[in-house]
Amino acid sequence: MHLPDFRLETHFSKWEFRAEYHLTASDAESMPMRDLLAMGTDDQRAAFDDLWLGYTETWGAPDLRQAIAATHDELIGPSNVLCFAGASEGIFAANNVILSADSHAIVVTPNYQSHETLPAAICEVTDVSLDPDDGWSLDIDQVAAAVRPNTRLVTINFPHNPTGAILPLDRYQALIDLCRHHGIYILHDEIFNGLGPTGVEHLPFVADVYERGLSLNVMSKAYGLPGLRIGWIACQDPDVLSQMERLKHYLSICSSGPSERLTIIGLENREQILARNCAIVDENLPKWDAFFARYPDLFTWERPDG
Repeated sequence: MHLPDFRLETHFSKWEFRAEYHLTASDAESMPMRDLLAMGTDDQRAAFDDLWLGYTETWGAPDLRQAIAATHDELIGPSNVLCFAGASEGIFAANNVILSADSHAIVVTPNYQSHETLPAAICEVTDVSLDPDDGWSLDIDQVAAAVRPNTRLVTINFPHNPTGAILPLDRYQALIDLCRHHGIYILHDEIFNGLGPTGVEHLPFVADVYERGLSLNVMSKAYGLPGLRIGWIACQDPDVLSQMERLKHYLSICSSGPSERLTIIGLENREQILARNCAIVDENLPKWDAFFARYPDLFTWERPDG
């Protein structure tokens, strides 16, 4: 596989920690480790302090997978969760397991670069663009028109990066119905699920509502904890999960033990962390409204859903 330069991350690599002001971050405001540890129980803090620094399980620690499964409906149990070193490893694994040279993929654009370039390095890809004149929503008829007999994967991302748009529930269900009819997998990048103005309605995780849905999530974005480098895919299809687990042996092999302990604390305090981060959104959105109102000749501003 020959991949193009990851231009977005190359840009970040050069400037993210050198620029005086950083206005391009896509993750919620992070917190120091002491604040996260303070949310844990005495037993959880002791488990972190006393942790044996050996290898961890490739699938992820059983109690970590249980904590992840608890964020889903009852259809998803710990056996339906595979952990990764961040979301990018999951994106790489999913595309390489589901797609082959004779496949076809559909990718909603704009999107995170690897969602576009990874499938394109494997097979033919059709881009379906979100419509800025329709609230950056997705035309399901355009997706249907792009489907071919060999279409294996549709990749979506809601709340959307970078627009913040959330697909209306009826269109989401229509997309699932379309993919179910054709036996197509959906890789849903759901890393911003839970983040947005207080009270916003988020879509259900695709793994909860579709038997061929892959829910990609991570501690980096909505939780604001990218330093943990813990991501995961939840899926009802055990064969796909098993193939991705075997591919992971060529990649990170396993997660960081300390990060697994910290992630459990974060997930078990999910509501508190998301409420904190959404409160920051509530505080800052009016500032963006005022800023863009001052420069209507330079910017087109559409308030994000999430």
